[in-house]
Amino acid sequence: MSKSTEIVGIDVSKDTLDVYSVLKGSSSYPNNHKGYQLLLKTYGVGSHYVMESTGSYHHQLAMYLHERTIRVSVVNPLVVKRFIQMKLNRNKTDKSDAKMICHYGEEQVLDLWEPNPEYVEQSKDIYTTLDTYLKQQTALKNKLHSLSTKGVITGILVRSLKRQLKHLKTEISCLEEALKELMKEHQNSLYTRLKSVPGIGDKTAMLLIVSTNGFKDFESDRQVSSYFGLAPTERTSGSSIRGRSRISKVGNKQVRNHLFLCSFTASYCNPQCKALYERLVNKGKSKKLALIAVANKLIKQSYGIAKSGLMYDPNYRSVLIRE
Repeated sequence: MSKSTEIVGIDVSKDTLDVYSVLKGSSSYPNNHKGYQLLLKTYGVGSHYVMESTGSYHHQLAMYLHERTIRVSVVNPLVVKRFIQMKLNRNKTDKSDAKMICHYGEEQVLDLWEPNPEYVEQSKDIYTTLDTYLKQQTALKNKLHSLSTKGVITGILVRSLKRQLKHLKTEISCLEEALKELMKEHQNSLYTRLKSVPGIGDKTAMLLIVSTNGFKDFESDRQVSSYFGLAPTERTSGSSIRGRSRISKVGNKQVRNHLFLCSFTASYCNPQCKALYERLVNKGKSKKLALIAVANKLIKQSYGIAKSGLMYDPNYRSVLIRE
């Protein structure tokens, strides 16, 4: 990127775009197609637009710019937050955030944003919907249990709850089947290979593919662990601070929970994971820490399988053989 390229920082909210550049100052536009046109009219097609990843609110604008071959970068909001703290900026408004995003873009090396494949976006939408349905299912089951403890096992309320549970079960099965079809259509080879890893089932394999774009967005398994918040963090300073190592817990909580549950199975049916678990426990480490290490081992195995195109083999130390 040329140093003369104008950096435009955008703070995106549901209804509004707050925009700032050094040359043209601050502006505000509606977060819709008309607002995007006004944005380009003011700041130009030759600028480099920078915004935070804000759930679904930023996506339409990023796509609008990308489709017109305009330079756009979407950055992690946590990185911008740390940048603002480093600059000791105490203001917290949409305009000040846009200004700080602009300054971040001027000082840092920016990667150009590329949209995920359509099937990945479809899968993510299905997963978020599934997550909602599963939470509703749990709430309904808890309500039924609460009624049963009171001795209420029949009646209009019980029948209503059971109808809703039956309906949710049908919808959940339908969406899970749709996910499998998307995986078989677009990532069948990787999907099959990931399921060959002892401890990783259908749902976790699909979730790993969707969350990582088939591991294409990462250069190492350590990056994947950090992305999912499973990388250990250490707190030590001098001789006085000796904090316990903990995982960061940033990133996708759903994937992290799935991998942790998989670690229970992997710790006794996956030879490499079993050896790791037993070695750590025998050293006096807690079982929870050992299971987290197993979850990281599963990521390492999955990443190796994805990058090499090989199948899992329990008899080979690198855990891989050719299909």
